[in-house]
Amino acid sequence: MKINYTILFTLLLLSTSCASQQTTKDKTAELLELLQSENYAKIDGIVVAKNNKLLFEKYFNGYERESLHDLRSSFKTITSLLAGIAVDKGLFKVDDEIRKFINEWKNDPRGKITVKNLLEMKSGLACEGFFGIGPDCEAEMWEKDDWLKYIFNIPLRHDPGLNWEYTSMEPELVGIIISRASKMNLMDFAKKYLFEPLAINKYEWFVTPNGGGYAAGSFGIKPIDFLKIGQMVLDKGKWEGQQIVSENWINESTNCQTDVEMSFVRFARTKNAKYSSAKYGYFWYSELLQYGAIKTEVLFSSGNGGQYMMVLKDYDACVVFTGSNFGNWRGKLPFDILLKYVIPMLEN
Repeated sequence: MKINYTILFTLLLLSTSCASQQTTKDKTAELLELLQSENYAKIDGIVVAKNNKLLFEKYFNGYERESLHDLRSSFKTITSLLAGIAVDKGLFKVDDEIRKFINEWKNDPRGKITVKNLLEMKSGLACEGFFGIGPDCEAEMWEKDDWLKYIFNIPLRHDPGLNWEYTSMEPELVGIIISRASKMNLMDFAKKYLFEPLAINKYEWFVTPNGGGYAAGSFGIKPIDFLKIGQMVLDKGKWEGQQIVSENWINESTNCQTDVEMSFVRFARTKNAKYSSAKYGYFWYSELLQYGAIKTEVLFSSGNGGQYMMVLKDYDACVVFTGSNFGNWRGKLPFDILLKYVIPMLEN
């Protein structure tokens, strides 16, 4: 009996494809069921794209596709991109001392802080809002009528460049520098050079008491639009053929080298996941994900409550999570979902 290997091979391919589609459907059904449980009830939205095509999009808790969601500190990565655009335009260099733009510190030791120190959260300013060391300058600043005056009165704790200490003062200072160097309000700069080219037209920006757009958070955007920004980063700064941010900046800003001595996966409490410390770049995090057969790096932004934009280069994928798990470990649950459900969907 002759065997028709062409037909056999075709049947094998069809069988594999059907099995793959079934696995994806199963994982999707499992995920939707999971999100109805109490522990995952405050996940507000999940959007997944692979190969620049939408793969999964679901909203919960009254949110819809057109709803704006506060990014919290996840917005800091947008400030990083705006800094990159400013650098690309020659407005400043990352090694510039900020005394060039912050006249208030022209003859002050704080003026020796560089733009890079700010982007890496290594300014040396006496603020810390990640591990509870304090003081939490952002909370104090929100009680003031003049934010600039408050910021310019923050003392140094140690020399710039020594230690990573997370604070919202650094991105706010970067925003001030972009505004002063460009002679534009930060909101106008972002609209012209980032949001309009990406056709992002619906958003809500918190305006500080001094009249500028807050550069560290409190920014409402549609998750599907936040996904566009992640896709642009995945595509090395390009969007629909237009170079929005230089590839050099994308590479430099996302080259996360500073160990932050904390694992997001660990806080997600994923059973049998192997932990490794997250690293920090220019307002970006990265972490090595290890779970079963999965071993891949994720680049991401992070905001209180479960706001994440995740870039998975190995899968040519981008994922956005929004949530309302403010101030507790469940804000890290998107990493559990990523490992157990999203990456398996991407693999099929």
